[in-house]
Amino acid sequence: MTIQLYCFGESGHSYKAALALELSGLEWEPKYVDFFNGEARSPEYLKINAMGECPAIVDGDLSLSQSGVIIDYITEKTGKFGGKTPEEKREVLRWVLWDNHKLSAQLGPLRFMMNFLPEEKRNPEVIAFLTGRTQAALKTLESALEGKDWLVGDEITAADLSCCSYLFYPEPFGFTRSDWPNIDTWLARIEALPGYKIPYDLMPGSPADRA
Repeated sequence: MTIQLYCFGESGHSYKAALALELSGLEWEPKYVDFFNGEARSPEYLKINAMGECPAIVDGDLSLSQSGVIIDYITEKTGKFGGKTPEEKREVLRWVLWDNHKLSAQLGPLRFMMNFLPEEKRNPEVIAFLTGRTQAALKTLESALEGKDWLVGDEITAADLSCCSYLFYPEPFGFTRSDWPNIDTWLARIEALPGYKIPYDLMPGSPADRA
């Protein structure tokens, strides 16, 4: 049965799930959620995901939300992305939790505020605060990748899938790959994986659609 991923192209969290599905080899299809016009808060969508967010997946009778949980389900279903030993599995979880608290949690709102809010609502003090938090998280990631191909173990895991997602978006949000050589090399390694696609090629919806 084909897994349905409820998503939209601009969503970095949706991209985590979409990229994991694509690289896993599972059969799946994107289901566009018109987030910017409020569909995620509609009664129909709330039946799929009561949290009113993207992404969500439906696999037969199973519905799941939250990107980390979705990637964990993909790992359970395929045996991929979870780490090979108990120690690696804990380390993968540590990085997924770190990303959702320290990297994506800062970078996502920063990118949204800098690119998707009307200019008059782009608070410079909030942008400066989020920029500082994002730069601190990027320093942590850059240091962790020193001398390593992947964040955990010798192959791509959920740690990489979670931490990389927002860094592939083209909109400006204070991140220049060439400023972070370890991150740049790591992202290039992900780009070279069979099946890799950029966010707007993997999911429907992009800023150009709303221009």
